[in-house]
Parts: sequence; structure tokens; C-alpha cells
Amino acid sequence: MSFNEVFAGYVTQTEAAIDRYLPLASTRPEKLHTAMRYAMQGGGKRLRPVLVLAAKDLFNTKAQDGLAAAVAVECVHTYSLIHDDLPCMDNDDLRRGRATVHRAFDEATALLAGDALLTHAFILLSHHYPAAIALNLVRELSSASGSEKLIGGQVEDLLAEKRKDVSKADLEFIHLNKTAAMIECSLVLGAIIAEASHEETEKIRHAGRHLGLAFQIIDDILDVTSDNATLGKTVGKDAKAGKTTFVSMHGLEKSKLLAEASSEAAIAGFKSLYKGSDFFTDLTKSLSQRIT
Repeated sequence: MSFNEVFAGYVTQTEAAIDRYLPLASTRPEKLHTAMRYAMQGGGKRLRPVLVLAAKDLFNTKAQDGLAAAVAVECVHTYSLIHDDLPCMDNDDLRRGRATVHRAFDEATALLAGDALLTHAFILLSHHYPAAIALNLVRELSSASGSEKLIGGQVEDLLAEKRKDVSKADLEFIHLNKTAAMIECSLVLGAIIAEASHEETEKIRHAGRHLGLAFQIIDDILDVTSDNATLGKTVGKDAKAGKTTFVSMHGLEKSKLLAEASSEAAIAGFKSLYKGSDFFTDLTKSLSQRIT
């Protein structure tokens, strides 16, 4: 099958698993569970769950089902988007092509729906995998989503708004943790489920770090060059908020070169795995093609 067909197959599996693994909207309190489903079933690229499933298949197609972990990663990612969009942070009205959760419901419901999705991620990991694997999955996801990575990167991002002295190191810290850590984690979760070796796991972790940085640089570029309809979210908001981005720091053309370099490093990392890595090479290239 072609790359697009394989990717679409993983997305289809993910969508069905999201429906299966989330509480029904009719579960009391209905408003909370409806908001959780609204946020999770609102579309999106599903990149992170696809990475979980593809990494699991790369190392062991016969390993235990990766779908619960794929949904767990998407729960954490979606919770972070709900909170990012809140008035106290980015104050955004559009996400995945429709109203953000706090606009579609209300601010308190959005906050609590995000909290519930974060918690639900760890319920899924602890309930669907053998104890030893579950422990490693929980350790990996909790580290990637904690105060030194996902949340820490978000805090540093907020602190950097309007600052004139943001350094290259500051910017890299923000995006390696706010964005790249969860992409890296997604690949590692797949490797854990497949019971890959330590060496294999560290190789795919390294590749994921570069892929995540490339993804963020590309996102910064698209915030300048794309439009709301194409991205499904508000473009130009970084500049309006006075945020330092790769484009504001390096310019558009240099940022494209940086994205290319990170993409090439990710591809080299994937190719260092002796098993077939064509899917990951094609995926990395497909992300880069969004800015060409």
C-alpha cells in the first residue's frame, strides 16, 4: 500500500478507538462527557496516535494492540489544546476548523474536560496493558506531559511573550518540550508495546526529537504563510501576541532551511533502524511538503 493509504488506515483505526475508549456522551455528567467527545472527535491530523501505531508495527506487528495507547496520547494532546485555547492563555476561538471548546460550551466546562482527558489517558494505559508494560507506558507519557516537558514548555512560551531577549536556546527549549516531547513520546510508546530493545527505543526516540522540532518549525512557518481554512485554526496569532517564533527570530527562508535540516536528521534517525523505515521517511517528507 502507498504511504497515504497506510496513514489513512491508522487514522481510521484511531477514530474508531476514540469512539470506543471514551465515555459515552450520555454518561453522567453529560455536559462534561459531551465536551470531551466534542474535543476529541473534532478531526485533526492524528499524527501522534499514528506514530504510536506505526512504531509498534515497525518493531512487532504481532505485539499487543496499540490502540489504547494511541488514544491515550491523543487525549493528552487534545487536553493541551483545550487549555492552550482558553482566555487565560492563547484566547482562541478556532480549533480544528470549528469553535474551541470554551466557545462551544463554556470556560469552566472546557477546563474540566481538559482535566478529564488528561486523567483518562492514564486510565487507558493502566487498564489495557500488562503491568510491566503499563508501568513503562505511564512513566513515559507522564514524563513527556509533565512540568519539565509539555507543561514546562507551555509556561516558558507564555513567559516569552513580549520579551525582547528570548535566545535561540530559549526558543529551542520551548519547542523541544512543548511540541517535540509528545511526538518523541508517541514513538517510544509504540516501541514499548512492541517490546523493542533499549537500543531500538533510543534510536526512535532520537529520531522523534528531530521530527518534533521539524514539526514545530513548520507550524511556525504556516502561522505566517497559511490561512484559517487550510489550517483549521487561527493563523497570525503568534505575531499578534508578540511571541518569539522560528520565523520571527530567523526569518522565513532561514526557518525553511532549519525545518529541512531537522527533517533530514529525523529521516537519518529512522533509517538507522535496521528494519523498514519507509513509512517514517515518507511521513517526515509529507510534513515538509506543507511549506514548499
